[in-house]
Amino acid sequence: MKPLEQLVRPNIWSLAPYSSARDEYSGHEAHVFLDANESPYNTPMNRYPDPLQRELKELMASVKGIPANYTFLGNGSDEAIDLLYRCFCRPGVDNVVAIEPTYGMYRVCADINDVDYRPVLLDEHFQMQADKLLAACDDKTKLVWICSPNNPTGNDMNREEVLKVISKFQGIVVVDEAYSDFSRQRPLRFELPQHPNLVVLNTMSKAWASAAIRLGMAFASPDIIGLFNKVKYPYNINQLTQQQAMTALQARFDVEAWVQLILRERVQMMDAFRQLPICKEVFPSDANFFLTRVTDAQAIYNYLVEQGIIVRNRHRVQLCQNCLRITVGTRNENTELLSALRKFEV
Repeated sequence: MKPLEQLVRPNIWSLAPYSSARDEYSGHEAHVFLDANESPYNTPMNRYPDPLQRELKELMASVKGIPANYTFLGNGSDEAIDLLYRCFCRPGVDNVVAIEPTYGMYRVCADINDVDYRPVLLDEHFQMQADKLLAACDDKTKLVWICSPNNPTGNDMNREEVLKVISKFQGIVVVDEAYSDFSRQRPLRFELPQHPNLVVLNTMSKAWASAAIRLGMAFASPDIIGLFNKVKYPYNINQLTQQQAMTALQARFDVEAWVQLILRERVQMMDAFRQLPICKEVFPSDANFFLTRVTDAQAIYNYLVEQGIIVRNRHRVQLCQNCLRITVGTRNENTELLSALRKFEV
């Protein structure tokens, strides 16, 4: 890895961050707050939330097994994705490399930030080759994006190939583990101390069943986390989200039970799909969804919409021609989908 100062945009490295009222007295006990021009009424919603979410991060550390100073919390994982571009990529100069197909926000954020986006196609088994990703990099490549389990394909990337990229690439490697709770593979976040150029993304939206609160995570070295905290908006995580996240984290055993239910339903759903006349192939999955190739993705998607059932049409995505992405729902939801598809006329 290059020295961090050589990877960070010069204006970001020298940036003097905004100092919020809640930051300046940090480390002292206080009970009278006359510093932030807040209303004294409507307690507790009249007060700005902790800008660094300290209490939430300590609880998250005990659940995720990652020290709080290795943790950034964002308004969804998308905030962390955008911050990576803003911290490391000079608009119109630098570039990023990513597996393809994958989560669409990596490209969208590249376009927003005027950063060249270089996709590298997966193979016919939806696997990456480290050498191909590394060959697409040059001295202006700041980030490599890897999603594992990948979206929309659902499969884990080969761990040895991922580690090869991390060890050989001189910039920042971002591994998005949004769906890792559904995989048997050990999360890479546990290997952060050995890889200072690694950033691991995670979210409360999937296994934790809390998409509505919009809370994402980035795990990285304290130096990289410090950059994120310097660039982020001062109060990026509101108090209601922080409270609800702590409530969810305290119910971790409920979440583990939900994950097991989803995994059992995933097996049954994939088996049932293979028996459908419309189904050509069901691809392996390590996530809470699976990808299936069907006879006519657009026609089947339109038919399901008419039945009030929404799946994701991935027909226009590279390597995913005539593919639908199916999220695993409750037993009743899954049964309704299968019942509707059995009535579809091929």
